[in-house]
Amino acid sequence: MCNLFPIHKFNKTLICKVLCLASATCISFSAWAFSLDDVVEKAEKLSKKAYVQPSKNIPNELASLQFADYQKILFNHQKAYWGDQKSRFKLEFYHEGMYFDVPIKINEIVDNQVNPIQYDPSYFDLSQINLDKLDTKNLGFAGFKVHYPINNPTKTDDEIFSALGGSYFRAVGKDQHYGLSARGLAIDTGEMSGEEFPRFKEYWIERPQANQKHLIIYALLDSPSVTGAYKITLIPSIDTTVTVQAKVFFRDSVKKLGIAPLTSMFLFGPNQPSPLLNYRPAMHDSNGLSILANNNEWIWRPLNNPKRLSFSSYSLENPKAFGLIQRDKGFDDYQDLDDHYEKRPSVWTEILGDWQKGRVELVEIPTADETNDNIVTFWVPEKQYKAGDVLDIKYRLHYSLNENKRYPNNVARAVSTRLSLGDIKQANLIRKLDGSNAYVIDFAGPELSEKSQVKVISSMNNGTILTSEAQYNPEIKGWRVIVRFNVEDSKKATDIRVQLASQETNKVISETWSGQYPAQ
Repeated sequence: MCNLFPIHKFNKTLICKVLCLASATCISFSAWAFSLDDVVEKAEKLSKKAYVQPSKNIPNELASLQFADYQKILFNHQKAYWGDQKSRFKLEFYHEGMYFDVPIKINEIVDNQVNPIQYDPSYFDLSQINLDKLDTKNLGFAGFKVHYPINNPTKTDDEIFSALGGSYFRAVGKDQHYGLSARGLAIDTGEMSGEEFPRFKEYWIERPQANQKHLIIYALLDSPSVTGAYKITLIPSIDTTVTVQAKVFFRDSVKKLGIAPLTSMFLFGPNQPSPLLNYRPAMHDSNGLSILANNNEWIWRPLNNPKRLSFSSYSLENPKAFGLIQRDKGFDDYQDLDDHYEKRPSVWTEILGDWQKGRVELVEIPTADETNDNIVTFWVPEKQYKAGDVLDIKYRLHYSLNENKRYPNNVARAVSTRLSLGDIKQANLIRKLDGSNAYVIDFAGPELSEKSQVKVISSMNNGTILTSEAQYNPEIKGWRVIVRFNVEDSKKATDIRVQLASQETNKVISETWSGQYPAQ
């Protein structure tokens, strides 16, 4: 065997070969391969240094761009990275501009060699914003995107993954449009002290082989409180998956740590109609938070656009999964010919390993339009992390247009939630408003039928449930539950829980509908 003194990793293979040529007893050697361990080493060293705020380097002409103009900066598709390779994958890049004003480093790993991908102004066309004469030679990349033939096997122009800004990234599967975003980490989201946004400051991307159907991306995370080493494994498919493995080092204590954060948009929908007359029934990238607890309880929390900042929390021990779901999947649910919200994927976070005790937290932020992501959910561990601590995490994100396939047949889903003023039918058959509010919830599932003997289990805080009745709905071959309620304090959010159970066995046969009537 080759016995080497400590030397730089990049030289190990070469020195080993030289020693092997000089010695008949040296019969094998191990070639160094770039791995997550290399990024872990960088993150650990970085965590022992003081945080350095990255320097902005873009001219005012780019910094002042509106988003619509920033989108007019075009990448030259003829210069796509790996365009001259037989790989199914292609890389393209984002130009700096707007608030994407700090360059990031992007490296390619080829034959276990790390090669920096150099910024070149010729990658981009700025003519549509009349900045083609601007001197940009000293700028850098703001992010990158991945192309892969996911919709048509003969074309490679399908963008399936995007990494731009902070630690944000998005992905899609077959026939999907970009919707919500994932992040590497969330810190102090919604806290009065202000949120800290870690950023991926450097990436290493493995050049894929000709027939390879996955892509491996490494990333180095940095912020005032943490550093981190990430391995992101992207597998494009009908339901694309992104597996995230990370080791996080703490420079400082963190008040609220958000693991596997998802960020989405909810403006309005049937459970919270638009306050302004709008021909669209709904506008959202996601309309519910779904959770699978360790005891196999399924929880469904319809999303809101509240009038003031709102938090919801679900305490759990070692949950199995959670995610932000786009449950309404028909064009008629949105009637939007431009944005096609019905094609925005649900993202289901499959937890890999034991996450122990903690909570799934949902943060809902008021917004007046659909340009703001106002929904955030993540896992908050019970343990409080302080300077010097280390955290290992692993999870898998599933991007799907068919979220109901996750459910076992014996669990009915709340396929729709509608908010209404409560009414009662009088003796003359005229409906009269009685001052209450009502949620109308339709449950459907393979094992629900007209012959099912069901009962409603319901509860609420901050008020009184007047009635909770179930009626068979033949249109969906399921059951409709109407819950009429009065709120005690309208300035407080009101939580309501509804389940369907078998009258014969008392066994719960539906997910737990966990709605929140927002504070008024």
